Amino acid sequence: MVRDARGTVILAGGEVRLFRSPAQVVDGSVPAVSGEITPEPTVPLRERLRAALPIAMKARDRVAVTVLRSTLAALDNAEAVDRPAAIDEQLAIEQIPVGVGAAEVERLVLTPEQVESIVRAELTERETAARQYEVAGRPERAEQLRSEAAVLSAHLAG
Repeated sequence: MVRDARGTVILAGGEVRLFRSPAQVVDGSVPAVSGEITPEPTVPLRERLRAALPIAMKARDRVAVTVLRSTLAALDNAEAVDRPAAIDEQLAIEQIPVGVGAAEVERLVLTPEQVESIVRAELTERETAARQYEVAGRPERAEQLRSEAAVLSAHLAG
């Protein structure tokens, strides 16, 4: 069980809970405080993943850190926009913008459904690869991928 300053609690089974009030965890699983605990209302999946990353890093949970970094990178890649090459074709070489930020294009904004779809695709990819490793006779790698899939499943369920 790990808790950060924002009230995020990761329990032993990989379950993530966000609380508004600072909580003490009794017996390693039941959050309790002197006041009322109110779970965060519908925290977006991406925020839950971002909040879980530093906690997993502090807990030195390699599996969780690996899968969270990979999934967040997939989300960032999905937001990227290709800069059309036609922008510079009509300019002379001395008129082409150069320098920091000259080629910046506004990123896409993903909807919660798109974020969930990408995370589910990452989960499915790991499950499929685990089955393939199992068939290929690499049970240790298959188990690692299954544990990564379990981390993603926990975040999707939360």
